[in-house]
Amino acid sequence: MKKILHVISSPRGDESVSIKLGNSITQQLLEAYPGSILTTEDLNSNPYPHLYHEQIEALRSPKENHTPEQMELVKRSDKAIAELFDTDILVISLPLYNFGIPSPLKSWIDNILRAGHTFSYSSEGPKGLVKDKKVYIAIASGGIYSEGPFQDYDFAIPYLKAALGFIGITDVSVVRAEGLAIAAIAETALEKAIESIAI
Repeated sequence: MKKILHVISSPRGDESVSIKLGNSITQQLLEAYPGSILTTEDLNSNPYPHLYHEQIEALRSPKENHTPEQMELVKRSDKAIAELFDTDILVISLPLYNFGIPSPLKSWIDNILRAGHTFSYSSEGPKGLVKDKKVYIAIASGGIYSEGPFQDYDFAIPYLKAALGFIGITDVSVVRAEGLAIAAIAETALEKAIESIAI
């Protein structure tokens, strides 16, 4: 049995290819690990706040020094971090927007990357505190970014791997549905991506 967290960042709902791909991954996981528990976090229907001055101060301040207002500001971040630690397998669904990740996903990451919670600093440098997690990234894109002339324009996957790795999560598999804006490829892009899933 596994605890699976599916983080959705596309605003397109039932039309979203990244959500369909992520759902296929979670379905295969549920079949591979009977009795598993699936939790879905839709970042568009329940977005995390973008960082602003008061929230940054609250997130960086020691818990024992929090004012009542700061305690309220860190509640969702605390919940997201607790949920992450309690998860065995993380599935992140995202479209590639302007060569990067959607802003709701960035806000979620800003709320889970917290010193003293998911990473720490020492004389030897930063150390990730989130261990023994598996991640599947389901990414959808209009063009081809896994190879070819636009490969260097994909800043989403390198960023996600770096951010997750910083907090200790290094077992990351990427599943791509790409070429969705290319007529000769679009029709079979999702099917090929689903076929490439390796659980």
